[in-house]
Amino acid sequence: MAPYEVAIIGGGPAGLTAGIYAARAELNTVLFERAMPGGLAASTEFIENYPGFSEGIGGPELTAQMEAQARRFGLEIRNNNIESIKQENGLFVLDTDDGPVNARAVILATGAQPQRLNVPGEETYHGRGVSYCATCDGAFFRNKQVAVVGGGDAAVEEAMFLTRFASRVYIIHRRGELRATRIVQTRARQNPRIEFIWHSVVEEILGDTGVTGVRIKDVRTGDTRRVPVDGIFIYVGFHPASNLVKGLVELDERGYVIADDQMRTSCPGLFAAGDVRKKSLRQVVTAVADGAIAAVSAERYLAENR
Repeated sequence: MAPYEVAIIGGGPAGLTAGIYAARAELNTVLFERAMPGGLAASTEFIENYPGFSEGIGGPELTAQMEAQARRFGLEIRNNNIESIKQENGLFVLDTDDGPVNARAVILATGAQPQRLNVPGEETYHGRGVSYCATCDGAFFRNKQVAVVGGGDAAVEEAMFLTRFASRVYIIHRRGELRATRIVQTRARQNPRIEFIWHSVVEEILGDTGVTGVRIKDVRTGDTRRVPVDGIFIYVGFHPASNLVKGLVELDERGYVIADDQMRTSCPGLFAAGDVRKKSLRQVVTAVADGAIAAVSAERYLAENR
């Protein structure tokens, strides 16, 4: 089989946008996504700051439209896991669970994964009360008490979403003030179902057949106490899904891919877009911009290296 001109790894907003631009440029392009297209944006219940939607839009709806648009331009989307990438004879070789695939250029859009707390009980009760996606699992906690760990936009917005189901939502934050934007903070403070637990960290997740509570510590005094909850949602940051290119491209100290403003990495022909890239802002709108630039840069690279 002839090599693809462009292979995109990751089907979030960055990957789908790269697919739209590459397919529309009539490049022979394939996108690999091991789960459902949409990435983390597809698990975001509501996005109100994406331009063009004055009343906001649901994350699943927005990414479904991106996927449909990409397919309309002829993008091939394959539900495969990429196990490794290497270079042979001027081509990139992607080892998939269906066998090797060759491509002349690669766009890495694998995004970032939720950071774990790494406390006792987290792994034990993962899927039994420990979650990293309120949109996915919130309905399981109707009329129950839950905790949300974190103080950024994602944590506070998901806490507000959980109040649709839970009777009480505790926001546990290690500082005395939130990092979320002011409008999000204001909405949370006005919600009667949300209670803040300041200056505290989770030391252990407790349970039997499922989560029954969390043990928290006051970082100022060292005092600990048990908070009874039926679930805990963790939003303490992300780490980049960059293992595929470790040793192939330059990474920063946290593992994010270093790419220039044209999305070019230190490996010619390999581009990075979206949350996997070192950047100052990780939002759907910046991922989309990255994807468009990466596709145009890949097209230029192919033209210069025929």
